[in-house]
Amino acid sequence: MNALVIALSRAVRRAPAVVLVVALVLTAAIGAVGFPRIEQGGGNEGFSPDNPELLAQQRVQEVFGSSGDVVLQVLLRAEEGGDVLSAAGVQATLGIQQAVQASEAGQYLVQRPDQPPLISPLLGVLQAAGAQGIDPTALDDATVDQLFAASLAQMPSEQAGFVTGLLPASAGIDAATPVEQPESPLALAILFLDSEALPADDVESAEVVQDIAAIIEGVEVDGVTLEPFAFELLFANQDSFTDEIGRLFAMAIGIILLILGFVYFSKPQADGSWFTSIRRTVADVATTIAVIMMAIIWVQGFAGILGPQGLGWIDALAEPAQLLPVLLVGLGVDYGIHMTSRYRSEVAEGSVPDAIGTATKTVGVALVLATVTTAVGFLTNLTAPVPALADFGVLAAVGIVAAFVLMLTVFPSLRLLLDRRAEAKGTLPRQTLSSNSEGLLPRMMAGVSVFAERLAVPTLIVTAGIGGVLGVIGLMNVSTEFSFTDFLPEDDPLIVTFDTLTEEFGGGAGETTTVVIDGTMTPEAHNALVAAQQELAGVADVQVFGENAQATSPVTVLAQVLASLQPADQVAPGAGLATPVDPALAQQIAGMLEPGGLTVPAGTDVEALYDLLLQAAPDVAGQVIAAQDDVVRVSVSTAAGEERAVALGENLDAVFAPVEAELGGDSVVVTSDGIISSRIVTSLRDSQLRSLFIAVLAAMVLLVLNFWVTERRPMLGVVTIAPVALVVLWTFGMMAATGVPVGPVTATIAALAVGIGVPYTIHVSHRFSEDRERFATAEEAIRSTVSHTGGALAGSAMTTIAGFGILVTSSLVPFQQFGLVTVYSIGFALIASTVVLPAMLVLYDRSRRRREGDPTPPAAGPTDGGEADPWWTKPPAPETAVSGG
Repeated sequence: MNALVIALSRAVRRAPAVVLVVALVLTAAIGAVGFPRIEQGGGNEGFSPDNPELLAQQRVQEVFGSSGDVVLQVLLRAEEGGDVLSAAGVQATLGIQQAVQASEAGQYLVQRPDQPPLISPLLGVLQAAGAQGIDPTALDDATVDQLFAASLAQMPSEQAGFVTGLLPASAGIDAATPVEQPESPLALAILFLDSEALPADDVESAEVVQDIAAIIEGVEVDGVTLEPFAFELLFANQDSFTDEIGRLFAMAIGIILLILGFVYFSKPQADGSWFTSIRRTVADVATTIAVIMMAIIWVQGFAGILGPQGLGWIDALAEPAQLLPVLLVGLGVDYGIHMTSRYRSEVAEGSVPDAIGTATKTVGVALVLATVTTAVGFLTNLTAPVPALADFGVLAAVGIVAAFVLMLTVFPSLRLLLDRRAEAKGTLPRQTLSSNSEGLLPRMMAGVSVFAERLAVPTLIVTAGIGGVLGVIGLMNVSTEFSFTDFLPEDDPLIVTFDTLTEEFGGGAGETTTVVIDGTMTPEAHNALVAAQQELAGVADVQVFGENAQATSPVTVLAQVLASLQPADQVAPGAGLATPVDPALAQQIAGMLEPGGLTVPAGTDVEALYDLLLQAAPDVAGQVIAAQDDVVRVSVSTAAGEERAVALGENLDAVFAPVEAELGGDSVVVTSDGIISSRIVTSLRDSQLRSLFIAVLAAMVLLVLNFWVTERRPMLGVVTIAPVALVVLWTFGMMAATGVPVGPVTATIAALAVGIGVPYTIHVSHRFSEDRERFATAEEAIRSTVSHTGGALAGSAMTTIAGFGILVTSSLVPFQQFGLVTVYSIGFALIASTVVLPAMLVLYDRSRRRREGDPTPPAAGPTDGGEADPWWTKPPAPETAVSGG
């Protein structure tokens, strides 16, 4: 480490202009190569761990593609507590249908005799009005009520159940209960788009859905608002997210510029003026920000180089990675403050090159350790179950290393080039620069050293006790949450609509839970599938119309094919197929089944049966049978949402367990977005302690090795890392106390706490080792350390808290939570490094000197004539010599 720092220091001192040019060229090259290759991700991409549910979902997509209709839901919401089962609701339903059919998007609506393109609770009213020759635009509320009740009573039970399922449970309208004056503030209309007519490209298909949604939003009906919703719409437009990131970044930069100006400003002394001080402050702020901006270019460039269009080592940039610029601004400024503070202190007593060299060597060694431990802390995200977090960890580590390299090359090169000229002219304001070390923050921090000087033991007892209690509370009570909609603004109209669908309609008509059966079907497995299909109607949160579950499988296709053999007047509506079936094929299929049922006799060639199904009804059977891949799927319409997805999955697992047993161990997996979200929550929760242990252990090993090699004091590494454990515990406690859950972003808490806390403690430990060489007692040394390094840390903490605190103003909940957690970590890291660690260093120094026979000289006694200090504040016996720290 020393060799690296010395090499960089020599290069800067000998050829600062060359170093600067090389850094600029390298930055430009990284940007030029990487920027065109950056690929943005969004939605649930990158958040799903490689678990069976995700793999099953991917398997279905791979085998079946996007077969099936695309559902666009339209929430009809009555204004000011009104009623949508009214004339206004009829006009809204009619307006949706006419507007879409009259547009170019009308070509994408389903065009099947058995499937109307639009289903609404008021569709029966429109049909009844048409049958009676009534103009639907002339209907009044009373007539609508009569027609709705009459049409509902005449519907088959399954159809009536479907219609009432499009009304919220709070409306109290049941298909089995006659209604005279139906009322509901909400209703759900469903528009069906033919997936085969839609463009094959997912982006173009999403654009069609967006166009249709815009058409629906343009329909104006007094008293009713129309809110279209489809999952394709949620993540189709990333402009709001990008705008939010840009706003947060601009605000963070603005706030940090102001605070850096305060931290860097030096009151003019005899050799300077106010203009000189202001100009110097502006120059130092600009230099720090310029280096951070270069580091951001490195990160963005490497995101492209390492991404899918480059080396393919990481995935497309998901939402957490978008925080990296704000993260680097917050953390990178720490490096600049420490370099500037040390350089100004040194330049007051020596030449500019010597001051640059000393600052680079002394601060640089601490920065090397801080960089390595911070990078290791972020790289522990590689153990996280969420791929997006692993990529975030990699890029964060790249950014920290980039900030270190640039801060030890570009920053001192610029400073050397600028100040060498001023020194030659005799205009360098040395006294003014040195006065920075006597500023407000250093003076304030000097007073904090009293805890280490006189109250070391009580300080450790109190802080460790608080840390232990908060840590236990936090680890036991902090919750874990995840939703695929987390990274959308809370006030986004789509999110408001989605929340209503979830609360009032169990997720709406867009939720599908899929059972993926991957294996060769046997007669026993097929018969078990028939039994499972019949049991579905009794599973909670499975949508049921009449007596049957709303599900599609090879069993339902068999039933539809057999229905083609019945006289048309004996076939229930919706039970048959829209496309006529070859009677010979239907008879052949029926001949392979048990008489009067859908099961098969033992020894039946089920593969041959399914091949016949694919020939008889290729469109429908092709959605549930992939004969070449030995994959069968069951698509179940459900209404569990994310809250009850786990229970639904467990219930469906039990229903389909006999199928898996008959397959001899082949895969039967129940999957949905809600189930995958629950698995992410479980994985995040289970990985917390593991990530924390790895991060702290890795940092401790690095510090122990460093202090062992450089100072022959490995225990100093343990002392340096110990306060960081308190930072983590305190942070967990505050998360539990303020209701901040562990999520896809706050799951980085272990890496974040280590990444922030370790650099702070490293700076203090290294400065104390230096100061202990110069001062006779540990108390004097720690006072100097807390005053100088503590002042720089306080300034760094202020700027970093300001940078990350901006995230609290975000409209995205995960960013708000990340901002809070980071503020907690930074505040606690400052306390740990300036209060806890100094106390530990003083006690460690006393213990080491006793052990090595090098006692400490007596401290001054009380000066106020009072009683002697209590035993726990007394330093040990006098020392006769001063040795190295």
